[in-house]
Amino acid sequence: MSNIVPFSEIENMGLVAAKSKLFGFKTPEEAMSIMLLCQAENLHPAVAMRDYHVIQGRPALKADAMLARFQAAGGKVDWKTYTDEQVTGLFSHPSGGSLEVTWTIHQAKSIGIANKDNWRNYPRAMLRARVLSEGIRAVYPGVVVGVYTPEEVQDFTPAKPVDMGTAERVDVQPVIVEEPDGAFPLYVPGNDKPYNRLHAEDDWIAAYCGLVSRIASSGKLTGAEKDGKYLALHEANKEVVEGFSSLYKVKLKGEVVKAGGPSSPKLPKSLSDMDSLLSDPEFSDTSGK
Repeated sequence: MSNIVPFSEIENMGLVAAKSKLFGFKTPEEAMSIMLLCQAENLHPAVAMRDYHVIQGRPALKADAMLARFQAAGGKVDWKTYTDEQVTGLFSHPSGGSLEVTWTIHQAKSIGIANKDNWRNYPRAMLRARVLSEGIRAVYPGVVVGVYTPEEVQDFTPAKPVDMGTAERVDVQPVIVEEPDGAFPLYVPGNDKPYNRLHAEDDWIAAYCGLVSRIASSGKLTGAEKDGKYLALHEANKEVVEGFSSLYKVKLKGEVVKAGGPSSPKLPKSLSDMDSLLSDPEFSDTSGK
């Protein structure tokens, strides 16, 4: 089945992706550029919204998407060590042989990147992303040619403005991290400020599932619209959930299903359904608590 989509349709999808503010694209042009890249790789342009971020003006392939592509191409990863101090993975591919890659907190500190909030709050996830990118790039570079993970791009030193009459524009994707007081922020779509702050994962999951329940019980939304709302809520809190342990990630999925939502949010059947994701009265109460 061909994934070739006419340019006019990509243009419309780019407008929707930027307008929704769900996928990190600040302008339609950013979204369209990544969509065209996906199409050049024989992937449907909508894959751009699932697999990519744009950070500091650079396309970044999510670590999980990078790993999924590597495995789909016949690659394997055997995790030898997986802690907050060290992550080691053995990468292998029929075309590239085998290579063991290790990243440690000591390495991160030695190159001056471990002092950032994302490293302090999620060291294991940051180490994992570094190991994945280095290992896959070395063993089977066709998967990641020309792109880095969001975690790597966040650690790049922003380019200095070039004196060419106008200042160089550098777009920085905000990183959602644990609050300074130790609380976990809960976001609703379309709002940069937290809807609530919870000091325990169990409380956060209960509050999140309360929002899921409000969507599930709404009599005003169609099935496709509910899918869109679930996805919007999921994307707004994705970075927070990535910081949870595997146990709490599994618990969250189970509690979401109990609240009436899907275990894995999906795109609405029609991209046009996404136009209303940010105007749902279910999310009208956005005052922080």
